[in-house]
Amino acid sequence: MALFEKVTRAKSKARIALIGASGSGKTLSALYLAYGFTGDWSKIALIDTEHERARFYANRDDLKTGEFLYAALTPPYSAERYMSYVKEAADLVGEDGVVIIDSFSHAWDNEGGVLDFKSEVEKRPGKTSYSAWDEAGKVQNSLVNTILSVRCHTIVTMRAKMSYAMEVNERGKTVPVKVGLAPVQRDTTEYEFDICFQLNQNHVAGISKDTTFLDGWSGVITPELGSQLNDFLSQGINLPRCTDCNSVIMASPKKTVQQIIDGSVKVYGRQLCLKCVRNLVKAAKENEAPTVSE
Repeated sequence: MALFEKVTRAKSKARIALIGASGSGKTLSALYLAYGFTGDWSKIALIDTEHERARFYANRDDLKTGEFLYAALTPPYSAERYMSYVKEAADLVGEDGVVIIDSFSHAWDNEGGVLDFKSEVEKRPGKTSYSAWDEAGKVQNSLVNTILSVRCHTIVTMRAKMSYAMEVNERGKTVPVKVGLAPVQRDTTEYEFDICFQLNQNHVAGISKDTTFLDGWSGVITPELGSQLNDFLSQGINLPRCTDCNSVIMASPKKTVQQIIDGSVKVYGRQLCLKCVRNLVKAAKENEAPTVSE
């Protein structure tokens, strides 16, 4: 069986990161993008780790915002709690909705986050700082994969590590200016998202990563930009997804996607990915129930 075929555009969901220093406008920018995608405030669910500051943006005539779904995530900021909130939010907004995580930085370096988890593992007998990263890395990967695999659009905000630069202002005086550097998260986190915006203190966004049409774009984020992105991502075909885990069904070296779907529908009555088929076969064996070979 050939492993390669002619590529086709496929419909996809937005996976967006907004990175900036305090006061750069990450939360409002995320809400504007989300509204551009949905055109419906009730299809937006925001998870707030920033001491409920996102409440200030609800139903504002001056900002033209509406009433979105909201949940405050308080310490501990464990991966398990993040994943639970994300899954519930995704179920509430539906496939065409948007989940906003504001912010994703707390999952890394705040109370109960991945760095805290790594420190606790390190205290166990036989563990070292180096070996503890194996478990901590798996927790981080599971969290990122959960966020990226939900059926709706997802937007995360990340704090930027703070630094100050001296600049000359409009009066000709040299003053300290707050600037943002790398996001407060794992070094490789930016790679996981399709679009990464960098926001400055004037609320102007630039692009640090893009897989759409935004290469070189800069400006203030508006709902119109979200609408344009939605139009772009909505083009193409819908790839078949597993009924149980919602992942895209991928071909194997021995079976095409259609063969996998046909086989799972025949045996289990629904289309499944190979991973879920294997899990069902394993569970049946453990229960000593009759099984059907993959």
